[in-house]
Amino acid sequence: MNLIEELKWRGMVHDYMPGLEDILKKEKCSAYLGTDPTADSLHVGNLSSLMLLIHFQRFGHTPIVLMGGATGMVGDPSGKSKERNLLSEEAIQKNLDGQRKQMEKLFDFNAENNPAVMVNNYDWYKNMNLLDFLRDVGKHLTINYMSAKESVKKRIDSGLSFTEFSYQLIQGYDFYYLWKNYNCKIQLGGSDQWGNITSGTELIRRMEGGEAYALTCPLITKADGTKFGKSEDGAVWLDADKTSPYKFYQFWVTTSDADAEQYIKKFTLLPQETINALIEEHQKAPHLKVLQKKLAEEVTTMIHGEENFKQAVRATQILFKGTKDDLMSFSKNQLIEVLEGVPTHKLLRSEHGESLNAIDFLSEQTGILPSKGQARRALQENSIRINMERIGLDYQITKNDLLNDEFILVQKGKKNKYLVIVE
Repeated sequence: MNLIEELKWRGMVHDYMPGLEDILKKEKCSAYLGTDPTADSLHVGNLSSLMLLIHFQRFGHTPIVLMGGATGMVGDPSGKSKERNLLSEEAIQKNLDGQRKQMEKLFDFNAENNPAVMVNNYDWYKNMNLLDFLRDVGKHLTINYMSAKESVKKRIDSGLSFTEFSYQLIQGYDFYYLWKNYNCKIQLGGSDQWGNITSGTELIRRMEGGEAYALTCPLITKADGTKFGKSEDGAVWLDADKTSPYKFYQFWVTTSDADAEQYIKKFTLLPQETINALIEEHQKAPHLKVLQKKLAEEVTTMIHGEENFKQAVRATQILFKGTKDDLMSFSKNQLIEVLEGVPTHKLLRSEHGESLNAIDFLSEQTGILPSKGQARRALQENSIRINMERIGLDYQITKNDLLNDEFILVQKGKKNKYLVIVE
């Protein structure tokens, strides 16, 4: 398959300009993708369009990552319902530094034949004054042309500042600058970027009579209609300090069957034959989650490395099928990471001396269960576990139950877990 056929099979093509397929067959090209420094980490939503650029490098083309040091100061109205808060130069630089580290994991900047290139559009705007920009760039696109863009039309009634209105002109000039200085003929982005990208191709045509092309990928959706890229606690970040490798792994391994079939094509580099075989295997025994496990393995390893992937798998196995000894093997930091998001309750060590009966522990002391009566019933029904071990009505909580001398993991039924922090 050629590149476009590969991307179509993976469901990664929303639209592209006529002539793109022909030029990709005839020559090695440079293609760029821009990212906005709105945070000091990328998230899995960014990863969907970055995968486009990764495939371009795989097929021998040169990927250019454009860091939006300048455009981040303006704000892109695409897909936004209101004006974005503008960041300071210091905040933008901090965000750029964080994102740059993640880009270096995804792209080969030292490849022998077509190394990836990273640029910052602040470098060509910092010495340009407003009059030069209006005279040399602004005169080439009309108000009528810019107003016809979907990103502008959606906001025109609710309010759109000149700052955000000008964004497509600035992004368009980015494309022109890369076309002129880096022989970059292709810009990539999500489907909501089509208007901004085609403003760039139009600017190149009007300023130099040159040819350039756009290719966009669909915005990722989930089968149940909820927003992609969110967990129960918010965005799923690529930074391990914002989303732990364990939670990152869990995001992928718990996806639905329909989503896993879509995501394994879009977020991994596995070949078509392998993916088709995995889908077929999964359909024969969906309960084994073959597809989700392979998806989670590939993406977690790509972002966090093999060792973090293995630790995430081990933590998952222990939390769902492990023993008290397995839990005891975790360090304090590992416990905190693995149990991040589990409801926590606090218990003062001085309140109960050497031991505390299970009924009081579950009800009055921690509030895990609202009354002694409910605690008694749960214990009689054998639905309570302490550190993975089932306990009964007469069980006494002692210091031997402490993990790392300060935690107790309580489980009610199959799914409800609680972390007791003993202070």
